[in-house]
Amino acid sequence: MEGKKALVIEDNEDIRESTAEVLMLAGFETLTAANGKVGVELAIKNIPDIILCDIMMPELDGYGVLYLLQKNPQTAHIPFIFMTAKAERADMRKGMEMGADDYLTKPFDDMELFNAIESRLKKQAKPQGYKSQGKSLTNLLEELIKKGKQRHFASKQIIYVEQDEPDFLYYIKKGQIKLYKRAADGRELSANLYHDHDFFGYVCISQGGTYNENAATLTDTDLILIAKADFLDALATHSEIAQCFIQKLSSSVQDKDDQMLKLAYFSVRKRVAEAMVRICEKFGDPQSDEAVIRVSRDDIAALVGTASETVSRMLADFKAENLIEKNGNAIKVLSIEKLRKIKQ
Repeated sequence: MEGKKALVIEDNEDIRESTAEVLMLAGFETLTAANGKVGVELAIKNIPDIILCDIMMPELDGYGVLYLLQKNPQTAHIPFIFMTAKAERADMRKGMEMGADDYLTKPFDDMELFNAIESRLKKQAKPQGYKSQGKSLTNLLEELIKKGKQRHFASKQIIYVEQDEPDFLYYIKKGQIKLYKRAADGRELSANLYHDHDFFGYVCISQGGTYNENAATLTDTDLILIAKADFLDALATHSEIAQCFIQKLSSSVQDKDDQMLKLAYFSVRKRVAEAMVRICEKFGDPQSDEAVIRVSRDDIAALVGTASETVSRMLADFKAENLIEKNGNAIKVLSIEKLRKIKQ
């Protein structure tokens, strides 16, 4: 960071001066502005390497600053990071859509500041579409995973909830995860299931907002927590990783569309059968037509969008039809293909 120039635009004097002091200690030549109008003038005159800007300010707010600087060819390329209070988090999508590169939620610590700046400056230093020489996607993903830290989560443990800040990309070393939303009446609706070697948590990081669902373990699970800054840096510097996660985002959208169509057009019987097939495909042996699944009826109900009592009745019917066997909390599916072919 030595020799780089930073501009801090913030109307709160304490935050402005403390941020500038930290940046100067890190080797930045630091400029400060107490309002958006002065900030734009300083940016045009001095062309900093990076800009940190508050949203709510007198004279000209942060959105106005970003708009004016992006219209100017001299400043349009400068990495731009919003500094936002927690109450303003809902407005961050607007900022990201306008072209902001990242955001920091106040109060933030020194390492969050440095990580965000370093990630943006690395992106600026390398051309878009940069390809790694002599490294496969597998190698690049392994390098990204090695940057994370491992944590163990017990079964049924919450990992994050709606409106949490997305600080990490998650990689499942071993275990099972569900993502779900909770309705106003307390019912769950599951959106996605993940297992060994899957990534999750990347959607909200990519969108630049807070989590819009909850995540919890279905079994004892070992996760690798990869810092948001490391993930964004990998997206910016390796087009192979960017393409990989674009495909994952597309698949996620398609899965949700399929789920909505089934909720709208399939009978409850068919939906329960489809949910069990989905669980078998996710957690079972892909070479076998049989599978043993250990998922509660409440979790199946959340996937189907119905009451757990209804799921219990459907499971009893499937048992009577010799499609499944039940042993405690385990369900043995005797033929995945027969479940798949259940009619409305």
